[in-house]
Parts: sequence; structure tokens; C-alpha cells
Amino acid sequence: MLSAHQFALHGLTVPDPAASITDPEPGLQRQVLVHTPAMMLVRHHMRKGWVGVAHHHPHEQLVYVVSGSLEITVNGVSITTSAGDNFIVASNAEHQATALEDSLVLDIFTPSRQDYL
Repeated sequence: MLSAHQFALHGLTVPDPAASITDPEPGLQRQVLVHTPAMMLVRHHMRKGWVGVAHHHPHEQLVYVVSGSLEITVNGVSITTSAGDNFIVASNAEHQATALEDSLVLDIFTPSRQDYL
């Protein structure tokens, strides 16, 4: 089996099997699955009742809701999302999420978020 470094030499970036799970705030778990300088795939698990802080960043963010339900507010407009839903948050758009039930999402950021590494 090739190592992650050897795969990268062949143009393939693979997940780090030892990628750690972090708890950046109560009710939120984060795992950076795979990344290059241009993009990053992150798994976020939110516990029911978690309320994220409104924030913005220069990265575009594509969100896929794997399970659960979230209320998402972007620039003052709110929607409710559930398993199978997806959306894109534009660069520098203020956004915030609330977990209406235990939820799992996959986030793709472009470019990569260095603050997550």
C-alpha cells in the first residue's frame, strides 16, 4: 500500500486515517478528512441544541447535510435543512447554524481553511 505522501506524488490526495477529531466548542466536533491548498473536506457533528456563532470567512463553503436538521441563516435569511440537502455559502457572507437535532454535515471549503489545520 502506498503512503499518503506517495499517493500525492501520483496526483492523488487521500485522507489521513489518523485524522483527529477536535471539539472546537461545546456541542461541535470537527474532523478534517482531506485537504490540499486549494480545497478541504471537513466532517462536522453538531449536537441537538448547538448554536454556532455568526461569522464570515473568505472561503466559499459547500455544505451537504448527511443526517439531522439545521436552521441556517445567511445574511439575515434563514432556511431549515435536513438530510440530503445541500447549499453553498458565498465568500464573506455572514452565516450561522443551529442544530435542531443531532446532525452530521460534510463541508467543502475553497481554498483550504488554514485555521482548521
